[in-house]
Amino acid sequence: MKGLLIMADRIIYIDGEYLNENDAKISVFDHGVLYGDGIFEGIRAYNGRIFKGKEHIDRLFSAAKAIMLEIPLTKEEVAQMLVETCKRNNLTDGYIRLVVTRGKGDLGLSPTKCTVATVFCIAANITLYPEEMYEKGMPIITASQRRNKATIIDPQIKSLNYLNNILAKIQANQAGVPEALMLTHDGIVAECTGDNIFIIKEGIIFTPPIHVGILDGITRNTVIKLARDLGYDVQEKEFTQYNLYNADECFLTGTAAEVIAVTSVDERIIGAGICGPITKKLLAAFQAHTKIDGIEIK
Repeated sequence: MKGLLIMADRIIYIDGEYLNENDAKISVFDHGVLYGDGIFEGIRAYNGRIFKGKEHIDRLFSAAKAIMLEIPLTKEEVAQMLVETCKRNNLTDGYIRLVVTRGKGDLGLSPTKCTVATVFCIAANITLYPEEMYEKGMPIITASQRRNKATIIDPQIKSLNYLNNILAKIQANQAGVPEALMLTHDGIVAECTGDNIFIIKEGIIFTPPIHVGILDGITRNTVIKLARDLGYDVQEKEFTQYNLYNADECFLTGTAAEVIAVTSVDERIIGAGICGPITKKLLAAFQAHTKIDGIEIK
């Protein structure tokens, strides 16, 4: 019962109001519900700071521009709302989900009937993978579901329509592993269902370039910069499953996942089968960086 009370006490921002979770509702005619017409950001708070808050807000507005969705707030107002949502939930370390939908319309497909976008924000806790996986690494499989082409739905748009990723995630669930790798239609490694992917070979770090059809991940970009600052050669370069199977190390990056080693792909052991030394260094560098970067919650 105590857990249920905590859930009910969560405060949600929705369209200019801060409401108890049980009172925070959107219309069944909202096109985010009916058609997945909207965008979102998953953001982390660490040590009283909204990590890479500016970058997440910038990406949200870029996605909105791409789908011709007008956000009824300025970037500054969004930043203030994120801070206030965290404060009202006493959240200094946790996960923030910021969502903008096309808004309430009718049962037709056209977005022109949606007069104003719906904006809501949830500040809560999240644990994507168990702690021991960050030391031991995790197994993944390759999904038969291919990644959306950028000419169909550009994966750089962090849209509410995640069915492409979900179908691959179902295959991971069926295989009993936490994640699934997604390939392009040409068989090039793209990304996982919720994370970007990196491999390391002979000290060089490789990650797929944006143009293959992946999310331009904020954690991905942070890790690339941290790795280069540490003196590593990081190359954004296409590679295949063959290169992945024969890598010395492999790791995933994402807002919720942070930096986590992959030690088996399609039952092929990667490297020594544990979290490798370079991955450990990058995880430590990332964790240190989260303590100093971001919008202060005050």
